[in-house]
Amino acid sequence: MSDVSHYFNEALDFFRLGFQHVNAILGLIIALFAAFQLSSWKKLWEIALAATLVHIVALVLIPVVDHNAPLHLPPLVDVGFWRDTAAVYVGYVIIIAVFFFMRTKLLKGGGGKGMR
Repeated sequence: MSDVSHYFNEALDFFRLGFQHVNAILGLIIALFAAFQLSSWKKLWEIALAATLVHIVALVLIPVVDHNAPLHLPPLVDVGFWRDTAAVYVGYVIIIAVFFFMRTKLLKGGGGKGMR
C-alpha cells in the first residue's frame, strides 16, 4: 500500500509542478475554443495536442506583441519544459473533455457526432 501512495504522490507532484506556470485565463480560452472545434470523442487527443501547441506559441508570442520584447524560443532541450508541457497536455485533455461533455449534454443542439 505504501508503494501505491508513493506513486500517487509522485503523480500529484508532477501536475503541481507543471501547472504552477500556467496562465489560467489563456488556458481556459484555448480549451473552450478547442472544445467547440471538437466533433467527436475520438478527436480529443488530437485537439488537446493542438491546444497545447497553441498554448506554447501564445506563451512565446504574447510578450513580443504586448511588451515589444525580443522573441525567445522555448527551452526545447530542458527536461523541465517537456515535463511542464506534458502536464499542460494532460490538463487540456481533461478540461476539453469536460467542456465537450457540457456542450453535448447541456447545450441544446450542441452536436458531437460521437455521442449518438
